[in-house]
Amino acid sequence: MNTIDRRSVLFAGLGVAGAGALAACGSGSGSGSGSGSGSGDALVDPSGPAVAAAEKKRHSTGRERKLTLTAVPATIDLGAGVRPRTWCFDGRTPGREVRLSVGDTLVAELSNQLPGKTTTSVHWHGIALRNDMDGVPPTTQSAVRAGSTFTYRFVADTPGTYFFHPHIGVQLDRGLYAPLIVEDPRETLAYDDEWVVLLDDWVDGVTGTPDEVFAELGHGMAGMGMGTNTGSGSGSGSGGTDGHGMGGMSGMDMGGSGSPSPTAAASSGGGSAKFMLMGATSELLGGDAGDVKYPYHLINGRVAADPDVYTGKPGRRVRLRIVNAGSDTAYRVALGGHTLTITHTDGFPVQHQQVDALLVGMGERYDVLVTLGDGVFPLVALAEGKNANGLALVRTGPGSRPAASVRPKELDGMIMTASQLRATDEVRLKPARTDITHQIRLTGGMMRYDWAVNGTPFDMKNPAANPILVEQGRRVRFDFVNDTDMWHPMHLHGHTYQLGASGPRKDTAIVLPRRTLSVFFDADNPGQWMLHCHNAYHGQAGMMADVAYRA
Repeated sequence: MNTIDRRSVLFAGLGVAGAGALAACGSGSGSGSGSGSGSGDALVDPSGPAVAAAEKKRHSTGRERKLTLTAVPATIDLGAGVRPRTWCFDGRTPGREVRLSVGDTLVAELSNQLPGKTTTSVHWHGIALRNDMDGVPPTTQSAVRAGSTFTYRFVADTPGTYFFHPHIGVQLDRGLYAPLIVEDPRETLAYDDEWVVLLDDWVDGVTGTPDEVFAELGHGMAGMGMGTNTGSGSGSGSGGTDGHGMGGMSGMDMGGSGSPSPTAAASSGGGSAKFMLMGATSELLGGDAGDVKYPYHLINGRVAADPDVYTGKPGRRVRLRIVNAGSDTAYRVALGGHTLTITHTDGFPVQHQQVDALLVGMGERYDVLVTLGDGVFPLVALAEGKNANGLALVRTGPGSRPAASVRPKELDGMIMTASQLRATDEVRLKPARTDITHQIRLTGGMMRYDWAVNGTPFDMKNPAANPILVEQGRRVRFDFVNDTDMWHPMHLHGHTYQLGASGPRKDTAIVLPRRTLSVFFDADNPGQWMLHCHNAYHGQAGMMADVAYRA
């Protein structure tokens, strides 16, 4: 397959929704802008009758899938002698795969056995579920206290590849995550086997903890005595938050993990950077690639020096379910010696496209089909712009293991971005007039680490203070306007949106720096839902908002 100009393709496809696509979806006269003050607007209660009514409409098989998730501190084995102390579900990372069929009810009891007064929760990433089961304290539930339990119960009525993780502080950057697969008994895709591939960037218990990372980042480059000529820029832009210093850290729930250690606090001053990554750039991501130095990049919980191995047979067709569970890293994924056929993104089918490699932002999922060759092949997750990679192996015959730093040529071949994909007919939004348009400005920068939505850092103590208002039954358009010098994977809870008139249905999409991305969705799942950057540190700093239904 011929190599293409990856930078021009990404900028043309991901960064801007074309005017023709927008016009095809309409431009309703009820257009609004900004996030709205919420003054005088009664909001749907996450446990109220509107939420209960929506749940009753979901197709249910009547079957229940019961499980217990115990969040515990544990020493885990990442391979090659790397044994960090972390937090995880049931003593392992990733947690055990959860699999159920469309219409089944998931009944999951979370038992919090984390240390001290650490609170936690579970967010079911990508699932359009009932609002009070979304796992977002304090908006949809109270945080689960140490020594306590909470039972999540909801109907999973949409097939696809999902995962789950906490939604408190920066706990996502520990080991508390696992895949969730909702199978479709009417699946028409033909394949012989499946392999779930979880990607992750790892720091916890090696060079520090995520809370220590966030404490250092929160000082910003200005607070660490660094100049502005670093490639990151202040990125405040129009509606930015210059002068806010730590950008909304006050009021943020740190998960009960306490203050950062004196060592971490000392490392974040005087220009010394223990965790902050400098000079990581990517043309695919439009510039700055990430904020954090990670000592390891994992595939299925294994370091590149001691990789996970999938064993199969030549000629067999395998469905790879690829999940980026990382916190600060986009991955360019390729299987050496093979092409990949994209079939789904974020759980929803797309018209099949053959590619050499994928770019997967944090929170995104892609399903691909591959027909296996004969031998030993590297599945590489290149940490985009960071000069590092994760590695797993596909073994179908004899052969030696490639080096941990292997870089197959497919990584530099055809890469098709999300906006170039097309939804299949059965999941494409029906043409409808747009009832309301919200401009979602992404603001802030590395100088002050003041990431925000519409210039206002999110306040966990008052999450509904400045909601983005929608009404049930309406077609909604979001214009993500990235005023910053960094890319952001923007995730909407409880819904999927469509990119343009016929693009893919997604719940997480990359918005490139200084670019605009327009998406559409139907307000069909009442409640109060988070909209945020799935960079764990950007979200925690304040790049988050409440999308709230009017009562």
